Amino acid sequence: MLHVVHHPAYVSPATPGSRFRFDKYGLVMDALRETAVPFQLVEPEPMDRIWIDAVHDPAYVDEVLTLTVPPEKARRIGFPVTERVMRRSLLSPGGTWLAAKLAMIHGYAANAAGGSHHALADTGAGYCVFNDLAIAANRLIAEGEAARILILDLDVHQGDGTASLLAGRGDIFTLSIHAEKNFPVRKARSTLDIGLEDGTGDDAYLAILADTLPRVLADFAPDLILYQAGVDPHGQDRLGRLALTDAGLDARDRYVMRQARGRGIPVASTMGGGYGEDRMAVAHRHAACMIRMAQEI
Repeated sequence: MLHVVHHPAYVSPATPGSRFRFDKYGLVMDALRETAVPFQLVEPEPMDRIWIDAVHDPAYVDEVLTLTVPPEKARRIGFPVTERVMRRSLLSPGGTWLAAKLAMIHGYAANAAGGSHHALADTGAGYCVFNDLAIAANRLIAEGEAARILILDLDVHQGDGTASLLAGRGDIFTLSIHAEKNFPVRKARSTLDIGLEDGTGDDAYLAILADTLPRVLADFAPDLILYQAGVDPHGQDRLGRLALTDAGLDARDRYVMRQARGRGIPVASTMGGGYGEDRMAVAHRHAACMIRMAQEI
Protein backbone atom coordinates (compact mmCIF):
# COMPACT_ATOMS: atom_id res chain seq x y z
CA MET A 1 0.00 0.00 0.00
CA LEU A 2 1.26 3.45 -0.93
CA HIS A 3 1.07 5.93 1.97
CA VAL A 4 0.88 9.56 0.83
CA VAL A 5 0.99 12.65 3.03
CA HIS A 6 -1.01 15.50 1.51
CA HIS A 7 -2.95 18.53 2.70
CA PRO A 8 -5.40 20.59 0.62
CA ALA A 9 -3.45 23.70 1.65
CA TYR A 10 -0.42 22.38 -0.25
CA VAL A 11 -2.25 23.83 -3.26
CA SER A 12 -2.25 27.60 -3.51
CA PRO A 13 -2.86 30.15 -6.29
CA ALA A 14 0.18 31.59 -8.01
CA THR A 15 1.42 34.69 -6.23
CA PRO A 16 1.59 38.01 -8.11
CA GLY A 17 4.68 38.53 -10.21
CA SER A 18 5.93 34.93 -9.99
CA ARG A 19 6.09 32.11 -12.53
CA PHE A 20 5.93 29.53 -9.75
CA ARG A 21 2.55 27.82 -9.60
CA PHE A 22 1.47 25.72 -6.65
CA ASP A 23 -1.15 23.79 -8.62
CA LYS A 24 1.36 20.98 -9.25
CA TYR A 25 0.64 19.63 -5.79
CA GLY A 26 -3.02 19.17 -6.64
CA LEU A 27 -2.31 17.80 -10.10
CA VAL A 28 -0.07 15.12 -8.62
CA MET A 29 -2.98 13.88 -6.54
CA ASP A 30 -5.14 13.87 -9.68
CA ALA A 31 -2.43 11.87 -11.46
CA LEU A 32 -2.31 9.35 -8.61
CA ARG A 33 -6.07 8.87 -8.73
CA GLU A 34 -5.98 8.39 -12.51
CA THR A 35 -3.71 5.37 -12.08
CA ALA A 36 -6.27 3.55 -9.89
CA VAL A 37 -3.38 2.41 -7.69
CA PRO A 38 -4.69 2.17 -4.10
CA PHE A 39 -3.14 4.56 -1.64
CA GLN A 40 -3.80 5.80 1.85
CA LEU A 41 -3.97 9.57 2.30
CA VAL A 42 -2.78 11.12 5.56
CA GLU A 43 -2.97 14.85 6.41
CA PRO A 44 -0.08 16.51 8.22
CA GLU A 45 -0.20 19.10 10.96
CA PRO A 46 1.80 22.35 10.71
CA MET A 47 5.30 21.95 12.11
CA ASP A 48 5.66 23.42 15.59
CA ARG A 49 7.68 26.59 15.52
CA ILE A 50 10.22 25.26 18.03
CA TRP A 51 11.51 22.84 15.40
CA ILE A 52 11.67 25.48 12.68
CA ASP A 53 13.60 27.80 15.01
CA ALA A 54 16.02 24.96 15.72
CA VAL A 55 17.16 25.11 12.08
CA HIS A 56 16.32 28.62 10.85
CA ASP A 57 17.10 32.05 12.27
CA PRO A 58 14.12 32.96 14.51
CA ALA A 59 14.16 36.49 13.07
CA TYR A 60 13.55 35.06 9.59
CA VAL A 61 10.86 32.75 10.96
CA ASP A 62 9.18 35.86 12.42
CA GLU A 63 9.27 37.53 9.00
CA VAL A 64 7.49 34.55 7.42
CA LEU A 65 4.90 34.13 10.14
CA THR A 66 4.03 37.85 10.22
CA LEU A 67 4.09 38.17 6.41
CA THR A 68 6.87 40.78 6.57
CA VAL A 69 9.49 39.06 4.44
CA PRO A 70 11.56 41.89 2.88
CA PRO A 71 11.33 42.35 -0.89
CA GLU A 72 14.94 41.25 -1.41
CA LYS A 73 14.25 37.95 0.34
CA ALA A 74 10.98 37.50 -1.55
CA ARG A 75 12.91 37.94 -4.79
CA ARG A 76 15.41 35.32 -3.69
CA ILE A 77 12.58 32.95 -2.81
CA GLY A 78 10.88 33.62 -6.14
CA PHE A 79 7.51 34.79 -4.84
CA PRO A 80 6.07 36.92 -2.01
CA VAL A 81 5.09 35.16 1.21
CA THR A 82 1.32 35.49 1.49
CA GLU A 83 -0.95 34.00 4.14
CA ARG A 84 -1.46 30.86 2.07
CA VAL A 85 2.23 30.52 1.27
CA MET A 86 3.04 30.89 4.96
CA ARG A 87 0.56 28.16 5.90
CA ARG A 88 1.85 25.67 3.37
CA SER A 89 5.41 26.48 4.48
CA LEU A 90 4.47 25.20 7.95
CA LEU A 91 2.58 22.19 6.63
CA SER A 92 5.34 20.99 4.29
CA PRO A 93 7.91 20.27 7.06
CA GLY A 94 5.13 18.64 9.04
CA GLY A 95 4.44 16.48 6.01
CA THR A 96 8.04 15.38 5.61
CA TRP A 97 8.26 14.54 9.31
CA LEU A 98 5.00 12.58 9.12
CA ALA A 99 6.14 10.73 5.98
CA ALA A 100 9.28 9.67 7.86
CA LYS A 101 7.20 8.42 10.78
CA LEU A 102 4.99 6.44 8.40
CA ALA A 103 8.02 5.07 6.56
CA MET A 104 9.38 3.68 9.82
CA ILE A 105 6.15 1.70 10.13
CA HIS A 106 5.51 0.70 6.52
CA GLY A 107 8.94 0.85 4.88
CA TYR A 108 8.10 3.72 2.55
CA ALA A 109 5.90 6.82 2.56
CA ALA A 110 5.77 9.94 0.41
CA ASN A 111 5.22 13.57 1.21
CA ALA A 112 3.35 14.96 -1.80
CA ALA A 113 5.21 18.24 -1.34
CA GLY A 114 8.48 19.19 0.34
CA GLY A 115 12.06 18.95 -0.77
CA SER A 116 12.69 22.66 -0.12
CA HIS A 117 16.43 22.16 -0.19
CA HIS A 118 17.51 25.71 -1.10
CA ALA A 119 16.15 27.42 2.03
CA LEU A 120 18.97 28.80 4.19
CA ALA A 121 19.14 29.82 7.85
CA ASP A 122 18.05 33.44 7.42
CA THR A 123 16.30 33.43 4.06
CA GLY A 124 14.45 31.29 1.60
CA ALA A 125 15.71 30.78 -1.95
CA GLY A 126 14.85 29.00 -5.18
CA TYR A 127 11.10 28.59 -4.48
CA CYS A 128 11.88 27.31 -0.96
CA VAL A 129 10.75 29.06 2.26
CA PHE A 130 11.63 26.63 5.09
CA ASN A 131 13.93 23.62 4.64
CA ASP A 132 11.64 20.70 5.46
CA LEU A 133 14.40 18.12 5.00
CA ALA A 134 16.68 19.73 7.58
CA ILE A 135 13.81 20.49 9.97
CA ALA A 136 12.42 16.95 9.84
CA ALA A 137 15.84 15.29 10.16
CA ASN A 138 16.77 17.41 13.15
CA ARG A 139 13.46 16.72 14.91
CA LEU A 140 13.56 12.98 14.26
CA ILE A 141 17.02 12.73 15.80
CA ALA A 142 16.25 15.09 18.69
CA GLU A 143 13.19 13.04 19.63
CA GLY A 144 15.05 9.75 19.38
CA GLU A 145 13.15 8.43 16.37
CA ALA A 146 16.40 7.97 14.43
CA ALA A 147 20.08 8.07 15.26
CA ARG A 148 21.60 8.49 11.79
CA ILE A 149 19.81 9.91 8.75
CA LEU A 150 20.90 10.03 5.13
CA ILE A 151 19.42 12.88 3.10
CA LEU A 152 19.73 11.57 -0.44
CA ASP A 153 19.19 14.47 -2.83
CA LEU A 154 18.72 13.41 -6.46
CA ASP A 155 17.02 16.61 -7.57
CA VAL A 156 18.77 18.16 -10.57
CA HIS A 157 19.79 21.14 -8.39
CA GLN A 158 22.29 20.88 -5.56
CA GLY A 159 20.78 20.83 -2.08
CA ASP A 160 22.79 23.85 -0.99
CA GLY A 161 20.48 24.92 1.83
CA THR A 162 20.36 21.45 3.33
CA ALA A 163 24.15 21.18 3.13
CA SER A 164 24.64 24.56 4.81
CA LEU A 165 22.11 24.03 7.58
CA LEU A 166 23.44 20.59 8.50
CA ALA A 167 27.16 21.15 7.96
CA GLY A 168 29.35 19.50 10.56
CA ARG A 169 26.75 17.09 11.88
CA GLY A 170 28.01 13.56 12.20
CA ASP A 171 24.53 12.10 12.57
CA ILE A 172 23.15 13.43 9.27
CA PHE A 173 24.82 12.63 5.94
CA THR A 174 23.92 14.86 2.98
CA LEU A 175 24.51 13.33 -0.46
CA SER A 176 23.70 15.45 -3.52
CA ILE A 177 23.98 14.21 -7.12
CA HIS A 178 23.10 17.12 -9.39
CA ALA A 179 23.83 19.03 -12.58
CA GLU A 180 27.03 20.93 -11.80
CA LYS A 181 26.29 23.94 -14.02
CA ASN A 182 22.71 24.37 -12.83
CA PHE A 183 21.33 26.50 -9.98
CA PRO A 184 22.70 27.47 -7.51
CA VAL A 185 25.74 29.11 -9.04
CA ARG A 186 27.55 29.00 -5.70
CA LYS A 187 27.43 25.46 -4.39
CA ALA A 188 27.56 24.62 -0.71
CA ARG A 189 29.51 21.64 0.60
CA SER A 190 27.42 18.56 1.27
CA THR A 191 28.92 15.59 3.04
CA LEU A 192 29.34 14.26 -0.50
CA ASP A 193 28.64 16.14 -3.73
CA ILE A 194 28.71 14.69 -7.23
CA GLY A 195 28.26 17.28 -9.96
CA LEU A 196 27.28 15.92 -13.36
CA GLU A 197 28.00 17.32 -16.80
CA ASP A 198 25.15 18.74 -18.86
CA GLY A 199 23.36 16.10 -20.88
CA THR A 200 24.23 13.18 -18.62
CA GLY A 201 21.88 10.38 -19.61
CA ASP A 202 20.47 7.21 -18.12
CA ASP A 203 23.45 4.89 -18.35
CA ALA A 204 26.07 7.27 -16.99
CA TYR A 205 23.75 8.54 -14.26
CA LEU A 206 22.77 5.09 -13.05
CA ALA A 207 26.40 3.94 -13.09
CA ILE A 208 27.38 6.84 -10.84
CA LEU A 209 24.47 6.15 -8.50
CA ALA A 210 25.42 2.47 -8.33
CA ASP A 211 29.02 3.37 -7.57
CA THR A 212 28.09 5.85 -4.85
CA LEU A 213 24.98 4.86 -2.92
CA PRO A 214 26.01 1.38 -1.71
CA ARG A 215 29.29 2.75 -0.34
CA VAL A 216 27.52 5.52 1.55
CA LEU A 217 24.96 3.12 2.97
CA ALA A 218 27.67 0.69 4.05
CA ASP A 219 29.96 3.32 5.58
CA PHE A 220 27.40 5.63 7.20
CA ALA A 221 24.81 2.96 8.05
CA PRO A 222 21.75 5.23 8.32
CA ASP A 223 18.58 3.99 9.95
CA LEU A 224 16.41 6.30 7.79
CA ILE A 225 16.66 7.85 4.34
CA LEU A 226 14.98 11.14 3.47
CA TYR A 227 14.90 11.00 -0.32
CA GLN A 228 14.66 14.25 -2.28
CA ALA A 229 13.12 12.61 -5.35
CA GLY A 230 12.98 15.51 -7.80
CA VAL A 231 11.98 14.51 -11.32
CA ASP A 232 13.79 17.47 -12.87
CA PRO A 233 16.76 15.36 -14.09
CA HIS A 234 14.33 14.39 -16.88
CA GLY A 235 15.52 15.46 -20.31
CA GLN A 236 12.31 17.40 -20.99
CA ASP A 237 12.35 19.35 -17.74
CA ARG A 238 12.27 23.13 -18.19
CA LEU A 239 14.85 23.80 -15.46
CA GLY A 240 16.98 20.68 -15.80
CA ARG A 241 20.24 20.18 -17.67
CA LEU A 242 20.40 16.40 -17.58
CA ALA A 243 18.88 13.90 -20.00
CA LEU A 244 17.21 11.12 -18.06
CA THR A 245 14.24 9.39 -19.67
CA ASP A 246 11.13 8.05 -17.99
CA ALA A 247 12.87 4.67 -17.89
CA GLY A 248 15.93 6.27 -16.31
CA LEU A 249 13.90 7.89 -13.55
CA ASP A 250 12.14 4.57 -12.99
CA ALA A 251 15.44 2.74 -12.67
CA ARG A 252 16.84 5.45 -10.37
CA ASP A 253 13.98 5.24 -7.90
CA ARG A 254 13.77 1.46 -7.91
CA TYR A 255 17.51 1.20 -7.33
CA VAL A 256 17.32 3.54 -4.34
CA MET A 257 14.45 1.57 -2.83
CA ARG A 258 16.06 -1.82 -3.44
CA GLN A 259 19.31 -0.70 -1.85
CA ALA A 260 17.42 0.59 1.17
CA ARG A 261 15.12 -2.41 1.44
CA GLY A 262 18.06 -4.83 1.27
CA ARG A 263 19.47 -3.18 4.39
CA GLY A 264 16.15 -2.76 6.19
CA ILE A 265 16.26 1.05 5.93
CA PRO A 266 12.93 2.91 5.67
CA VAL A 267 12.61 5.62 3.02
CA ALA A 268 10.51 8.79 3.09
CA SER A 269 10.43 10.77 -0.15
CA THR A 270 9.73 14.41 -0.90
CA MET A 271 8.58 15.62 -4.31
CA GLY A 272 11.25 18.20 -5.04
CA GLY A 273 11.59 19.74 -8.47
CA GLY A 274 9.75 19.09 -11.68
CA TYR A 275 8.99 21.87 -14.17
CA GLY A 276 7.44 22.17 -17.61
CA GLU A 277 4.65 23.69 -19.63
CA ASP A 278 2.81 20.37 -19.71
CA ARG A 279 1.75 20.40 -16.08
CA MET A 280 0.10 16.98 -16.14
CA ALA A 281 3.16 15.35 -17.66
CA VAL A 282 5.21 16.63 -14.73
CA ALA A 283 2.54 15.53 -12.28
CA HIS A 284 2.53 12.04 -13.76
CA ARG A 285 6.32 11.83 -13.30
CA HIS A 286 5.95 12.64 -9.62
CA ALA A 287 3.07 10.20 -9.18
CA ALA A 288 4.98 7.45 -10.97
CA CYS A 289 7.91 7.98 -8.60
CA MET A 290 5.73 7.39 -5.54
CA ILE A 291 4.06 4.35 -7.05
CA ARG A 292 7.23 2.54 -8.07
CA MET A 293 8.89 3.24 -4.73
CA ALA A 294 5.92 1.65 -2.95
CA GLN A 295 6.06 -1.31 -5.35
CA GLU A 296 9.61 -2.08 -4.19
CA ILE A 297 8.75 -2.43 -0.49
